[in-house]
Parts: sequence; C-alpha cells; structure tokens
Amino acid sequence: MKYSITQNGSPLDKSLYTIDEKTKTFSSKENNLVLDFSSESNWVFNTSFNCTFKTGYDCTFNTGSDCTFNTSSYCTFHTDFGCTFNTSSYCTFVAGSDCTFKTGSNCTFATKSKCVVVRKDIYEVIELKEGIKTTLNKYGIKGYTEEENLKGKTVTVEVGGKKYEAIIK
Repeated sequence: MKYSITQNGSPLDKSLYTIDEKTKTFSSKENNLVLDFSSESNWVFNTSFNCTFKTGYDCTFNTGSDCTFNTSSYCTFHTDFGCTFNTSSYCTFVAGSDCTFKTGSNCTFATKSKCVVVRKDIYEVIELKEGIKTTLNKYGIKGYTEEENLKGKTVTVEVGGKKYEAIIK
C-alpha cells in the first residue's frame, strides 16, 4: 500500500492517526493534513478540518471545514463549509456553505440557499432554488427540469372517496 500523510509539510506521527487496512479506513482528529492515497481505491476518511485529500476512486469522506478533494470517480462527501472539490464522475455531495465543485458527469449535490450551477459546456448559469430538485439536461444540451422535493411534507391522498393526510418519506 502506497500513501503519504503529512501535516504542515512534515510526515504525521503515526500515533496521531489510525489506518485499518481491512476496512480501508483512515481516521485522525488532526488538522492541516495532506493525505495522498492517489494509488489506492475504496477508502473511508474521517478527519478534522483544513485537510487535502488525493485519492483513487470509490472513497467516502467525513470531514470538517476547509478541505480540498482531488479524487477520481464514485466518491461520497459529507463535509462542513468552505470545501473545494475536483472530482471525476458519479460523486455525491452533502456540503455546507461556500463550497466549490468541479466535477465530471452524473454527480448529485445536496445544497442549501444561494447556490448556482455554471455549465461551461453550453455557457449556462442556473440559480438553484431551495427545496427544488434540479436535473440538468445531458452534456451539450441547454436547459434543465425542476421538481419540488416533497420529502418530509404533508400531502392529502384520496383513496376510495376518503381523504388521508400522509407525510412523504
């Protein structure tokens, strides 16, 4: 296994992190880390904030704030605010505020308010609306569709002439 773990430019003391090769999990509470697992795949990272990750594909990240991710495909990110993502395709993002994404295709984003999508393939800017799922058209095709996210909302359903209230899960 090839990887590099540094803090502020120096190798991180091995007592300050754990690596479970069986579950492919890296964990540390240290800040200001640079993790280079670029030749490795299928890893899970649990860290504090101000970290840089360089990984292969199919990785999961659970981090604090101000992290930078340079990854391949099929990664899942759960982060706080101020993160930068440069990934390949098929990634899922649940991130806090002030994050920047540069991704390949087929990625999913869970965002809050005041977010936009900049499509450079067709030079289109789309303002996202809170509570609305926005699906972009395929590469090179301008436009998108929107649908309300009903999860957690109460709706009235009529069955056999009777009205029932239901919460969408």
